Amino acid sequence: MLSLTQALSPRRGLYFQSGIDGFLTMCDSVRSSNERSAVEIKKAIITAAGKSQRTLPLQTLVDRDGSQKTALAIIVEEVLKTGINEICIVVCPGDQAAYRTAAGPHAGRIQFVEQTSPLGYGHAVQCARGFTGDAPFLLLVGDHLYVSRAEKNCAQQLVEAARAESCAVSAVQATHESKLPFYGAVGGRLAPGRQRLYQIESVLEKPTPTEAEQKLIVPGLRAGRYLCFFGMHVLTPAIMHRLSEMAGSARNGVALTAALNDLAGKERYLALELHGRRYDIGLKYGLLTAQLALAFDGKDRDEVLANLVEMLALE
Repeated sequence: MLSLTQALSPRRGLYFQSGIDGFLTMCDSVRSSNERSAVEIKKAIITAAGKSQRTLPLQTLVDRDGSQKTALAIIVEEVLKTGINEICIVVCPGDQAAYRTAAGPHAGRIQFVEQTSPLGYGHAVQCARGFTGDAPFLLLVGDHLYVSRAEKNCAQQLVEAARAESCAVSAVQATHESKLPFYGAVGGRLAPGRQRLYQIESVLEKPTPTEAEQKLIVPGLRAGRYLCFFGMHVLTPAIMHRLSEMAGSARNGVALTAALNDLAGKERYLALELHGRRYDIGLKYGLLTAQLALAFDGKDRDEVLANLVEMLALE
């Protein structure tokens, strides 16, 4: 009989020599299984095929480093900092050349898929199924820019959370009810023992304030605020399967939010309130607001602030 010290000594390749050896072998096996089941995200999709969205990623801004870049290039760099190097952009037919130019030095990393029919956002995502295969992926929209309030950028925060939790995670931002017509929103509850991480129970696309009050209340949020999508998700292969099923029977397009709502009922699905802000460049003054946010977060902050103060003083 092995002593307890011998039985608990660290080693691999354990054999069923005793009851406690068998227990340790089982623990080793479970640990290895858990490590294998961890979500590894190696691919990213950027959607840019919407009729009102397709030209927005081509707009030029001044990034934090003071360099002129397209919104697309800034989004691609957000992705690359996560360690993801395989990127697919879903575009309208005929837009590939413009997007390849807008990607600048990153064009060689990008694959393109065309959405040939305007059948909704979910359909745009489903068009990239051949690219993702049966692998999880990071999903971003082409008309949002992000400014992190942490050391890591927004995409890094999300990807690391999905890896740690081994499940789908959508980024969210507490948003005033006046902005509900622009975003999908989630209802749920704070995950036990966690901060800023929520178990999603329901998903609605652009809910009315009444619908949100009835179905999307999240305990702990300020009154009149709801968890709205950030334009950034890490999703499991199950979402592609569901989107394909929906595409086969849909007449009026395929909604990603409907598929995400189904996902919430079938597997563990979380929402993460990131340390950062999203800026929708498709809104009125959205491009201006995003530019100011980048400038205030960049190396020319003092110069920009001084110019703004001077402008305000002249009014």
